[in-house]
Amino acid sequence: MKILLLLAVLPAFVIPVLAQEFQQLPTDKGTLLVNISTDPVEPKINDLTKMKIDFINPNTNVIQEHIDYKVTVTKDDSPVFGPIPLTHTSIGTVTIPVEFRENGEHKIKIEVEGILFQPIPSETVTFTKIIGDAAAQPVDNGNGNGGCLIATAAYGTEMSSQVQTLREVRDSVLLRTESGSSFMAVFNSAYYSFSPAVADLERQSPAFKEVVKLAITPMLSTMSILSYVDINSEQQMLGYGIGIILLNLGIYFAIPAAIIIKLRKK
Repeated sequence: MKILLLLAVLPAFVIPVLAQEFQQLPTDKGTLLVNISTDPVEPKINDLTKMKIDFINPNTNVIQEHIDYKVTVTKDDSPVFGPIPLTHTSIGTVTIPVEFRENGEHKIKIEVEGILFQPIPSETVTFTKIIGDAAAQPVDNGNGNGGCLIATAAYGTEMSSQVQTLREVRDSVLLRTESGSSFMAVFNSAYYSFSPAVADLERQSPAFKEVVKLAITPMLSTMSILSYVDINSEQQMLGYGIGIILLNLGIYFAIPAAIIIKLRKK
């Protein structure tokens, strides 16, 4: 019974966050999604870090070619890198070498001013990157972009379609309402107290990894519903949220309980 309870509760802690080494945010006007990652994952001061930026078309979820952009990296509002002059990438992906000189929180600001050789009003997106010892801790930059360690470990990569679904629901649904943002803030404070241990156990035990994957599959299916509905108010967010919770309670508790009762009667 304890194992059943663990499997039922586990999916509730997988929704919120996507691994810190890979972050995705929309530009402030929503024309593009921007992915950012670093090599190494945890940069060290005075060492060269490769910062990879991908520009994504949100309608097709593929790389958007021919982007005009600028990049600026700052720490405490002081420049660390850039701003570079307006630059063009024909393939929609760019890798920039950056040398961080201090530990602590850095802001990476990306400005988009053209798509497919057509100028557009400037759109911006800003990421937070922690350098040094603090990099081992989850980042809370106010928009929930930490790391979904459990789901990433279960599916082997944060680029899997399942993890992408969690990212889309988080960024496009939950974080666009006050109630969803509040939920994410509370959730993040609890999630990292146990998720690293669960993710490590998944990597060490293929059997446990498959159990986790099986456990979160129904939750992923129900969460995907939110990707197909228009939520324009707090009331709608609460309504759909409660509906999804009740649906998952039915899947993880009511149906197994009914099966157990039926088997006992036989």
